[in-house]
Amino acid sequence: MSEKQEFLTTNRKALTINLDGTHYGTIAEIGAGQEVARVFFQAGSASGSIAKTMSAYDMTFSDAIYGKAPRYVSRERLVTMLGHEYNLLKERLHEKRGERTCFFVYADTVATASAKSGQTSGHGWLGIRFQTKPLEDPSDILIHVRTLDRKNVLQQEALGIVGTNLIYGAFYHRDNPEKFIQSLVDNLGTDRVEVDMLRFSGPAFAHIDNRILSLHLVKHGLTNAVMFAPNGDVLQPSEVIYNRPVLVERGSFRPVTHVNVDMLNCATAQFLQEPLVKGKDIVVLMEITMNNLLAEGSLDEQDFLSRVDMLGHIGFTVLISNYSEFYRLVSYFRRYTKEMIGVAMGINNLLEIFNEKYYENLEGGILESMGRMFRHAVKLYIYPMQQQAYDSYLKTGHPAEGGQTHVAHAFAGKVLITARNLNVSDHLRNLYAHLLENHYIDCITGYNEDYLTIFSRDVLQRIKHNDASWEKLVPAKVAEVIKTRGLLGYGKPAKPAAPTPPAPAAV
Repeated sequence: MSEKQEFLTTNRKALTINLDGTHYGTIAEIGAGQEVARVFFQAGSASGSIAKTMSAYDMTFSDAIYGKAPRYVSRERLVTMLGHEYNLLKERLHEKRGERTCFFVYADTVATASAKSGQTSGHGWLGIRFQTKPLEDPSDILIHVRTLDRKNVLQQEALGIVGTNLIYGAFYHRDNPEKFIQSLVDNLGTDRVEVDMLRFSGPAFAHIDNRILSLHLVKHGLTNAVMFAPNGDVLQPSEVIYNRPVLVERGSFRPVTHVNVDMLNCATAQFLQEPLVKGKDIVVLMEITMNNLLAEGSLDEQDFLSRVDMLGHIGFTVLISNYSEFYRLVSYFRRYTKEMIGVAMGINNLLEIFNEKYYENLEGGILESMGRMFRHAVKLYIYPMQQQAYDSYLKTGHPAEGGQTHVAHAFAGKVLITARNLNVSDHLRNLYAHLLENHYIDCITGYNEDYLTIFSRDVLQRIKHNDASWEKLVPAKVAEVIKTRGLLGYGKPAKPAAPTPPAPAAV
């Protein structure tokens, strides 16, 4: 394909497919008219690619065709549609043209803005099942989309465009996943749609890791957050978070240490005792920000997978986000749940929250950020820090590490810095005291003091320098996966120590 063909209008994409003559199939749409079918028919020559279009809008008709569904706008409904329509296509056309045609089914099930519910945004599941060669087994691409236009008619238009982009990308960009991802918002932009879940499967994508695809969704701005199950499966965040209390810990997890697990375990125990949480099914997440993944200047995909593998191996669900500020992370969760939100963090992150330089873009400055963060039942659970590490952090931007960190309690009088005795800037002390006394900020209790001397930077250096003492500083299952898979430089020839640049602050 030439450079000139890379930037096509939506109609031109549809016309290209119609004239190509290699793909032939069905377009089935539920919930917002037949927007994708309309694009293909308006483009012209649709008989070259379209065998059937349909829209089972009434639930009774939809159930009669696809079976009853607990939710009509869901991944399960989409997969059922793809399977039903693809089987019909093969049954009716295989003998006639199966040896010379690549069959495909595009399907979507969507809900746009509703005057009755007061919703101003919509969402939907879109997918395509297709052959890359005649007679071969099909492959699937599934995406979840949020439509951000205020008007219903604009949301419908956006669905027609992104659906056409999905079909075109499956046929012409499938061998370049990053280009495929960027093409999903051609002729739209990320201000009109958000793609927060993407999954490839089937023989055409045997070499694809869907976690990398999801990472590129965040990297290219198609969404601000993606989620992975402990087994590595890509999750759609709203399906996991919807109307459930959420507890999250942010970290670099390079590697996962005893501190990370102890912090979250202690915070979870306290979170479960909150009156607003008792008896409810909570969501516990480990979160890594994109700026943390870019700390070395570029995105290292294998390093990213190492962190996700380690967290998944010990049973944690992982969130990757583009939310540098904690108040934006909290606002993200508020899309999906009205239940209580807890955030577990160390003293260093708490200090960054009270660093006013991060709120210069807000008209109300730090007061506005605090108002956004702590409204509607939000609490911070703060893990303590050694006095020595705290003093080092104030001077250098990161806790003291190196030779002294492995000596337990190597600080004067075993003084700990906690949320109760932390000093903030003089003009912010009353604000901090208000949050503390009203229990928006609480100290983590029950922690293991022996773990306070562990820092991930130090552990990482020990791994790289073949210092076996690192194994005692991480959970046994983390040590196992690091050694088995050779993660984070384990097993490679040791390199001379080099100064470690401070990671960008995440607030």
